[in-house]
Amino acid sequence: MKAVTCYLEQLSVRLYPSLEEFEEELLDFLNSDRLLQANAVPDGDEVAIRERRLHVGVHNGLRFVRVPQVAVLVPETEVVPGGCRGVSGSRARDAGQALVLRSRIHLNEMVPHPAFRVCFQLEYVLCSAGRAGGKAVPGSARGEAADMRSVRWAVWSPDPGTGDTEVVLPLRGGARRGPCQALVYRTPASSRSSRQGKHVESGTVQFHVSTDSEEHLVTAAEILCKDRDESEQPPTPSLRVPAPRRVSASPRGPGLSVSQLMASPRGKDQTPLQDGGITHLEADLGSPDTEPGASDQLRALPFAPLQVPMAAVGLQAGSSCVSLSRASLARLHAAGFPDILDRNQEPVEISEPVELGSFNPRLEEADPLQGNEIILQFLAFGRDAQGSVEGPWPRTIFLTFQFYRFPPVTTPRLQLVIPEGGSVTGLAVPAQLLVRVNEDGTLGTRPPGLQLKYMVDPAFLRPGEQRWFLRYLAEHSLQIDVWDGDSLLHVGSAAVKLEPLLRQGQAAVRTYHELEVATTEYEPEGLVLGREALWHGALRPLGVRVALRGRLHLCLANVGHPCKEISGQLPSHSRSVPAPDSTVTIPAGSWRSLNAGGGGRTVRARRLVDVDSELEAALRSRRPEGWPKQRAWDLQVINSYRDHIKGESIYQMLSQAITATRTVHAVLGTAEFFEFALKNPYSIQHTVTIEVDHPELSVILDPREWRHFKELTKSVTPVEEEMFHLRDDLKPQVYLRPSETVHIPFKYQTFSADPAVTAAQGPSGLGTSAKTDTPSLGKSGTGRTKLIQVSFQVSGGKPIALLRVKVEPQPHVVDQTFRFYHPELTFLKKTIRLPPWHTLPGTPVGVPGGQPEMFVRCSDPDIICETKALGPGEPQDIFLKVAGGPSPQIKKFFVAIYTDAWLAAPVQIWQFYLHSLQRLDVTCTAGQLTRLSLLLRGTAAPRRVRAFTSHPQELEVDPKGAFLLPANGIQDLYIGVRPRRAGSKFIYLNLVDVEYHQLVSSWLLCLSCRQPLISKAFEISLPAGGGRGCNKRITYTNPYPSPRLYFLCTNRPDLLQFKEDSFEVAGGEVYTIGLRFAPSQAVGEEEILIHINDHEDKNEETFCVKVLYQ
Repeated sequence: MKAVTCYLEQLSVRLYPSLEEFEEELLDFLNSDRLLQANAVPDGDEVAIRERRLHVGVHNGLRFVRVPQVAVLVPETEVVPGGCRGVSGSRARDAGQALVLRSRIHLNEMVPHPAFRVCFQLEYVLCSAGRAGGKAVPGSARGEAADMRSVRWAVWSPDPGTGDTEVVLPLRGGARRGPCQALVYRTPASSRSSRQGKHVESGTVQFHVSTDSEEHLVTAAEILCKDRDESEQPPTPSLRVPAPRRVSASPRGPGLSVSQLMASPRGKDQTPLQDGGITHLEADLGSPDTEPGASDQLRALPFAPLQVPMAAVGLQAGSSCVSLSRASLARLHAAGFPDILDRNQEPVEISEPVELGSFNPRLEEADPLQGNEIILQFLAFGRDAQGSVEGPWPRTIFLTFQFYRFPPVTTPRLQLVIPEGGSVTGLAVPAQLLVRVNEDGTLGTRPPGLQLKYMVDPAFLRPGEQRWFLRYLAEHSLQIDVWDGDSLLHVGSAAVKLEPLLRQGQAAVRTYHELEVATTEYEPEGLVLGREALWHGALRPLGVRVALRGRLHLCLANVGHPCKEISGQLPSHSRSVPAPDSTVTIPAGSWRSLNAGGGGRTVRARRLVDVDSELEAALRSRRPEGWPKQRAWDLQVINSYRDHIKGESIYQMLSQAITATRTVHAVLGTAEFFEFALKNPYSIQHTVTIEVDHPELSVILDPREWRHFKELTKSVTPVEEEMFHLRDDLKPQVYLRPSETVHIPFKYQTFSADPAVTAAQGPSGLGTSAKTDTPSLGKSGTGRTKLIQVSFQVSGGKPIALLRVKVEPQPHVVDQTFRFYHPELTFLKKTIRLPPWHTLPGTPVGVPGGQPEMFVRCSDPDIICETKALGPGEPQDIFLKVAGGPSPQIKKFFVAIYTDAWLAAPVQIWQFYLHSLQRLDVTCTAGQLTRLSLLLRGTAAPRRVRAFTSHPQELEVDPKGAFLLPANGIQDLYIGVRPRRAGSKFIYLNLVDVEYHQLVSSWLLCLSCRQPLISKAFEISLPAGGGRGCNKRITYTNPYPSPRLYFLCTNRPDLLQFKEDSFEVAGGEVYTIGLRFAPSQAVGEEEILIHINDHEDKNEETFCVKVLYQ
């Protein structure tokens, strides 16, 4: 139901007989109680009033919806001295004898339901101070202990059709139970005057209520007429951790005074009046069962992650389809790539790019060629003209990706070969052909390129999956990771829209694509600590640096085929599993069918030794002495064997008669729902206990969840309320009348990925060859079949029915991939901001009630994965905490994202890779060489290894080439770090077996680089837009009396070259350094540093040249 926003204005509280008399009497009783507990005589000190507070909150009958707001009340005389301005005429009499609120209260959690009520609690904050005459003590008296006393409470239940109106409520007190679960002040019966005793529990709270919309509160009768689905919202799953409540200092209501921050610790010898624990204002006033000492517990602040959230924005798969000219088509054909043939063995021509988003599902459904042969043809890879030049250009590459529900693919190594005719695609930068590499490292004789085929036939798909596959092509992208085949470093990732694979009634389609391969580097996180972490807007998006590494050229094709009609391959469309009849059938292995046609069945008997292997082993055993005939021995063995297995065989035959089988094609995170028709075969009633031997298969006990899945599957069987009873061991029971049949709902859902799917792609899984067979979804070799037994037992453990669930795991769709590099044996903590829910493929359109809540589940139970909502209208974040393993281990897991509370089917599945690396922290200076050494440990066998780095211009290794790493030995690897820019940076270092292309070890170098001291600064202006560049000269004086050798380097070698990289100058002499500035295509400003280092590569001086490109 929709919440209604209410405003409470002109609020006032009146206490009888008068405010002054009520407070005077309250202080007298508290002071007497203080002296009585301390067993002391009057000491001249008195109890004084510090503040008067009013707690206002919405209660749903069980608890407060939110922590009540706290407002500070003041006497009317303090608001307007000598008058009552702002108070209605009905309160004009007895001026100055009321407590008023100077602001209004905003309640946005009120729901039009009879159970929802607004609760008021009047509370006095008292202090033990000097004689003050009972007047309020200013909040600046910080040295005094404080105590809080509840004196009155009230409850308001809105009337039907409440709009703008005045409300007057009676205040209550005493020992009666109130919603705030607090002891409330009451004057004893022996009052000092009859007039005071008459009105001791009297008092009123008066306010003006208004709403911000035309939707007012309704009656209970109107609520019962609402749609049933609206009133049966599913509860929050128990596996989800609820978000912490807001503290009482919420910005929604009036602010609290300074005295709320004043608290002194409670000592063992202090009386309750001296308790300074005002911090229990943040306690949950709606909890009916408050444990003793709960005020001593620390309260959690609202969720504010210290990890800066990174945006969950994947690769932008834009319009990558390229329209080729005739010259480009000729060069593409001359390169020798194999043709893609349709079902008539005719070449499929490359079609022109079409506008994305023009998908028509009716054309696909009416297509007679329902079979789809998806072909991925990888052609070439080239460096981008404007890409980054920091990383090394690979000599060989391999690719990893996953298409639809097919198993993940790691391609063989492909060597980059420059074609004889230069550019393949007609671009300015030539692309290098992809040629397969043999096991011995030589180039293969096959045509260039790599072609992979996927056969998607409706005969092998689940019911209704053909439509889901077409939707997958229309909405999803294929993410491809490119790896260096020699260094095993990640080159970058690319994404291509799959919508061009939709044939839209054509027999075959083929499109050419040019993909940008980019690498994403997450800058080191700067934690938001202290008070700043709680302010709105403090959680800023993490800075992400994206570098374009190259362009991948490929062709996508889809060849239509007629659907294969294979009997027995189509799964049943029914969601109900019928109970087996009572007819005893013959085991399937006992007879062999010769002719299945005609009205009867002809079978041939089989030998016992062909049926039972145990009997065959017994007959082949050695015959004992004294047995003259072999046949008599065999008959004796057969008779003994029959007597031995007779009981077991009878039990198996009877069990088979009551056993039904259901096959479930399980996908990670998706709930498979079905019903089992359970019949009571007896003429008397029975209570049947349901036992399941696997936790992933469960009985649906909640009728709302049952109804939800029936609506999704369009089932027509009835739903019963309170159908099951749970025993003490949590096994469900159902009551059956004689010969009655009921439908038992089951749900199978797994969050554990199949081992074949969780095998990490990348360096660890790199092989030298790959299967070239066309994968098909009908081949169930990707997962292991799992059998689950369900038993329906009556009293005494006697089964009346058995259900055999056969689970066949299937690969799942991966929507987005994340890769993180983290130090080994440490915890990775990441906060990922979820995108707006309406941007996720597969989400429903027009969900009522605004943005739905999102839920997440992880495939690894050892990983902490939860989602947090920062507040209404705020984005949601996913928090991950992953334990890393030893280097170079790669941990792979999946996160499923849901928008329904029953977790029926995920809207997206994200794939995560955590690369565990050995960490090395380096503190250095920009432009100066820092030397370090790494300790290498050999494996069980000697290996020829080589060290590769992600930034060879900034990290040098010694030895540079391949060297022998002895078995179980120790060897040093010397490295030199010369960063070009100041700041924090990550550099990756891999130690690779060059013979088997395996990753031996990996390091993560965390650089903390400081800027060198700049001794001189220059400024020049150069024309932008190309040209021949510019030559300049600067002078350097040797400050030493002896000759010195100096080396030159710069942070921008792409913009500045030196005439000589080193020079020698005599003591005190001046040397002229020749500079050549390269032209720039863009207009702007660049700061170029010139580092002058000594013979040990230590920085002597640094010049800064500011270049203005105009």
